[in-house]
Order: sequence, then structure tokens, then C-alpha cells
Amino acid sequence: MVQGALRSGAAHRRTVFEMFARRLPETRRYGVVAGTERFLAALENFRFDSETLDYLSRADVVDDATLSWLADFRFSGNIWGYGEGECYFPGSPILVVEGSFAEACILETLALSIFNHDSAVASAASRMVTAAGGRPLIEMGGRRTHEESAVAAARAAYLTGFATTSNLEAGRRYEIPTAGTSAHSFTLLHDSERHAFQTQLDALGHGTTLLIDTYDVTRGVATGIELAGVDLGGVRIDSGDLGVLASQVRRQLDEKGAKNTRVIVTGDLDEYAIQALAVAPVDAYGVGTALVTGSGVPTASLVYKLVARAHGGGAHDPLLPVAKRSIGKPSRGGRKWSTRGLDDSGKATAEYVYDYKPKFGPLERPLLRHLVADGEIVGREPLGEARERHVRSVAELPVSAQRMSRGEPAIPTVFEQRVNA
Repeated sequence: MVQGALRSGAAHRRTVFEMFARRLPETRRYGVVAGTERFLAALENFRFDSETLDYLSRADVVDDATLSWLADFRFSGNIWGYGEGECYFPGSPILVVEGSFAEACILETLALSIFNHDSAVASAASRMVTAAGGRPLIEMGGRRTHEESAVAAARAAYLTGFATTSNLEAGRRYEIPTAGTSAHSFTLLHDSERHAFQTQLDALGHGTTLLIDTYDVTRGVATGIELAGVDLGGVRIDSGDLGVLASQVRRQLDEKGAKNTRVIVTGDLDEYAIQALAVAPVDAYGVGTALVTGSGVPTASLVYKLVARAHGGGAHDPLLPVAKRSIGKPSRGGRKWSTRGLDDSGKATAEYVYDYKPKFGPLERPLLRHLVADGEIVGREPLGEARERHVRSVAELPVSAQRMSRGEPAIPTVFEQRVNA
């Protein structure tokens, strides 16, 4: 497309692309924006080096004129976006990219690959946090996805309220608190469960968490308390009927005086399993496969569409709306602005999407932040700020947002069009 546009002369026309979701998965009442910081970091280093250009030339992918353009590529436009951690709804203009067609077009895969993955994981993780009802969640999905996706997933999970991750690279890269337990292989390695537990206690102290279901759960608890006493930090159950076993283990621990020993459950948990365990005496959950795969929805289904373009190549030529009319996949033309409508108590009532820049009312919260100004990144922020934004964004949604059943988005999206006099 860039090569063709360079030949036609349209490559330098001013354009606006927007990233949005046409709909939410039927089991989701809201989506969560995640990946903004990763996108900005990638954009900052988005270059075509000599090795890449040599490949494109050797493989005859593009012509010499396009190679020359790629060699000098630096994004010089403007980007606005929803704050990371913000909730979004169908039609929300999550990312707005303004620049020449060539510059904006070439960012499509970069933006979609990052935001589709991270937002899918964050949307699933947010529901799991809701289902956990204040009990801490440990991200443990590193062995169930690509090694780099695992790091991104750990970040998205922490963004939406997970307490810790077992992924040490995520801990190193993003300063996320880390936690973990031993595996069944550690117990099987030693001559007996007692020997394995004693070794772990000697190495990590009595505050460690012992995996008690390699052989027999009741015997595992008894051995752990015998060796560590009532100071044992925690026990983990990874199989069986987790609700029944958690109650059984809690009674056994309390009878032994280990009232502060935590019961942690793992084993193919998702938001529905976590919700089902709400009445069980569980202190924390470890979640892996369901989290890193978006709990059955591994992509946010975000799209990146051209919504406005200038007729000429001048920097001040007016932008005219353009839109796709494909059956089942239409888009809305024109550059958008959006707000979250609120009632007098601060609860969200609607997502307002305007095709013009409105004067925002007192009960509207603007959603777009300036992320890139004339090619310079201006919207970076610490992960902790995004984490806090997510808490606020979820808290302002109506109670229906917490439902796990199929249904409509928690608030409607209202498209406001300019009325010409």
C-alpha cells in the first residue's frame, strides 16, 4: 500500500486512522485498554535498519523508491488514545492516529498486534479480579504461551488488579511483585514428601507455600504442620474438587492451630471457577492458561480503519470523512472525540462518541489523551498510574458490569453527529 501510494502521490495526504472494536464478546460487559505503554515504546524504536531493508530488496517486496522512504521513516504525526487501564465499549476510539497516509498506514500491524493481545488478557483479568472479590490473584501462565506474550500477559494482569506474577522477566522489566511455589517435580525428586518439604523449608523459611496434593492432601497438610509448625506460610492445592478440598484443609489447619496459614488454589481456573469458589475458605488464586489466552477470547477484535483524509497533500487541507460500507463490517467516517457520560452520583451512563470536537459538559469525562505530538512521545506514564486508572474506571460502571453471564455492554455507546444548519 505504501509503495502504491508513493507512486500515485497520495502517500503524503493527511489522514486519520482509528482503532476500535465493533462489538464486545457476548460474555463481556466492558473491555479494558492495555498495551499503550508497550506500543509507545515500540513506536519510539520503530525503524527499518539496513538488514531489514536488504531483506525487502532481496525478496523483491518493494521497489527502490519505497526502500528509500522506509530508510528515512520516523513517525512525525499525532496520536491520541484512551488511558491505559480505561474501560472501553463498542465503537470507542481507543487509538486515533493522525499523519500522512504512509506514516499512519504502516503502524497498523504494530498497533493491532500489541493492543489486541494485551487488551484481551486485561479484559479477562479484570473479570477474574471481580470474581475474586478482593482475594489476591497470582499470574502463573508463563508456560502456556509464547515467551514474550507471557511477559506482556503478566503486565496486563497486574494492570487490572492481579497482585503478583510468577514471571521473573515481567518482574525485572516492569517491577511487578513476584511470587510462586514449587512444582510436583520437586516433591517427586526427593525420597519422600517429608524430605521435599523439609528441604524447601530449610531453603526458603517457614513462610513458604508447600504443594500438598502430590500424593495425599490430608497427609500433606499433616506433614507440613509437623515440620513447620503453625508458622507455615501457606499450602497449595492444584487438583481435585478445589472447593471441597479447601474446606477440608482449612479445618485441618485450624485444628492444628495454623489459623494464619493461607490456602492457595490453582488448576485451570477461570473467572467462572473463581466465582464458584467465592464461599470456599480460599485465601488466594493462581491463574495460568485461562488468563494468557483471554479466557476463551484471545483477541479483543480491534480494527484499525481510515476514517478521514485530505484531498490534497497540503498540511492544512481540510479532512473529509471516509467510511467502509461493507456488509457486517461498516465503519463510521470522521475523526472522533469521546467522553464517558456520568450521572449526579458519578456512575457511568453512556459512552458518547462525537464526529466533531464538542464542548464537554460537567457530567462528561473526556477519554482521549495526547500520546504523541508531532512525532514526540508525550503520553508515557508509570504502570502504577494505569493500574489506579483501571480501579477508578471499573468503579464508575453500573453494577451490571460485574455480571459474568451473557448480555449487553454495561453502558450503551451513543454516536453524536454534527447537525449542519
